[in-house]
Amino acid sequence: MKYIILNKPYEVLTQFTDETGRATLKDYVKVHDIYPVGRLDYDSEGMVLLTDDKALQHRLSDPKFKIEKTYWVQVDGVPTEEALEELRRGVTIKGTKTAPAKASILEMEPQVWERSTPIRFRKNIPATWVEIKISQGMNRQVRRMTAAIGYPTLRLIRPSIGPLTLGDLQPGEYRELTSEEVSKLKSLVAGSSYSRPLNKKSTGGRHYDSRQNSSRPFRKPNKG
Repeated sequence: MKYIILNKPYEVLTQFTDETGRATLKDYVKVHDIYPVGRLDYDSEGMVLLTDDKALQHRLSDPKFKIEKTYWVQVDGVPTEEALEELRRGVTIKGTKTAPAKASILEMEPQVWERSTPIRFRKNIPATWVEIKISQGMNRQVRRMTAAIGYPTLRLIRPSIGPLTLGDLQPGEYRELTSEEVSKLKSLVAGSSYSRPLNKKSTGGRHYDSRQNSSRPFRKPNKG
């Protein structure tokens, strides 16, 4: 079985083909017969998990297992505590109330890569990084959540899915999961009928795409 995480660049589709010629996973991932677990929007960046393990893919995508995904969201303005509390209680999107989210302002700006297309900031309007954790997967959910509380999303990065983190992977880079990471993923769906054996230990090898080079390291912000 193959288990891969990719740092998806901005404006790349989370699929392997596109009739209109837009960039897809095929332009970056040189591993055959694997498929993404869930989606990450075309204009969002960060972690995409790919595998040929259909049983695990199905269970990780199943809402009943509530796999937590973390997003770093740069929003227009400075959200108030009351606005963040709305996210924590759940907001209504197209007639559906979202499940309670974890939401907090990042005290230190995350040290992430430069985006290929710069953010357009409004003069005299500050931008703020907010960390949002959800276990749902509604279409463009995080963007619609921040819009619902009055703070539109300028940039959205997913640094982690469950126990997996991007580490120092730059946009366009991917690597295999270690056997320990695969085991942790499978433990998230423990109690289901999942029973596939673990692969032999992966080397955790890293693959690099020089077209997406960046001199800026990827680090989680220091909250202390």
